[in-house]
Amino acid sequence: MDRPVAATRDPALADELARLAAAAGAPLEVAASAETVLRCWTSAPVVLVGADLAAELVELAPPRRPGVQVVAWSPVPPGSFRDALLVGAERVVELPSGAEFVAELLTDLGEVGRPAGVPIGVVGGSGGAGATTFACALGQVAAARSATLVVDLDPLGAGCDRVLALDEASGVRWDSLGRSSGRLSGRSLREAVPRREGLGVLSWPPGPGTPLDAGAVREAMSAAQRGHDVVVVDLPRSTDALVAETVARCSLVVVVVVPTVTGVAAAGRWVGAMPDRTRFGLVVRGAGADPGRVAELVGAPVVTSMADQRGLAEALDLGLGPVRSRRGPLAAAAREVLAGLGPAAVAA
Repeated sequence: MDRPVAATRDPALADELARLAAAAGAPLEVAASAETVLRCWTSAPVVLVGADLAAELVELAPPRRPGVQVVAWSPVPPGSFRDALLVGAERVVELPSGAEFVAELLTDLGEVGRPAGVPIGVVGGSGGAGATTFACALGQVAAARSATLVVDLDPLGAGCDRVLALDEASGVRWDSLGRSSGRLSGRSLREAVPRREGLGVLSWPPGPGTPLDAGAVREAMSAAQRGHDVVVVDLPRSTDALVAETVARCSLVVVVVVPTVTGVAAAGRWVGAMPDRTRFGLVVRGAGADPGRVAELVGAPVVTSMADQRGLAEALDLGLGPVRSRRGPLAAAAREVLAGLGPAAVAA
């Protein structure tokens, strides 16, 4: 892979960018002229254009491409935002306050070329349907073959970290990320969350959950997809803007339905309240129901049905997670859901 490029004649700026690149493990090429930058313009994964060279680069009219940032010491020189617009830069980064953004951007270069992770939402059609358990089962099954993250967005749920027996593991939780700003790298998130082998979880700290900032959730989801092959989101039974936005990001939203009159009715109301109903699929938990009739009443197709799993409470108490055996109903249903999402999500 070609190296990122810093285009600047400012020795102090070049040194600072090289320091940030070294800390991110991404060696940097420094180009001191606009002509030199132009030669590697299309091949470099990231181009950091110093404000001192931006106007000269604009005159050469390089082709538009992603991954261009204009970087300047504070205060930003006059004309830098105009030059950034003309050269097709994504933003103007002001140093030293933007150093963390640059570091996170360079840290993610090891993920360049990696397909974005497949996001799967899971929600209970009614209270007590077992959505958190199924979300964690999906995570366990997907992690058998692919880097997987379970994202817990339900502040009043049991806690995905507890269900996966990762509640005592060290790592960042929503109290660390929920009010953060700026870019979060996929690799940094993958390495920071509580994890067991291929499975990580972003959940809540002990105590009552606090409302999450929509921007922080958006950035965490983006980083999760950059750093993982599968991202499973445990959604609350809510229809607020944050849930609707997260649903819109998902390739599939699994609604876990208990096939009772009240369970089916509640699932139908939740699905009906969502603006886009094309991405929902049902997992019917329990025996004796006609899948076609359940699909008709809820307004979404049935992906699979599963029986209740024996010994589930014991498995959770033992810290084994919900999937204790590859042959159990939860594992089989999870595999069927993942198989419908393409090669990146298929697990053993």
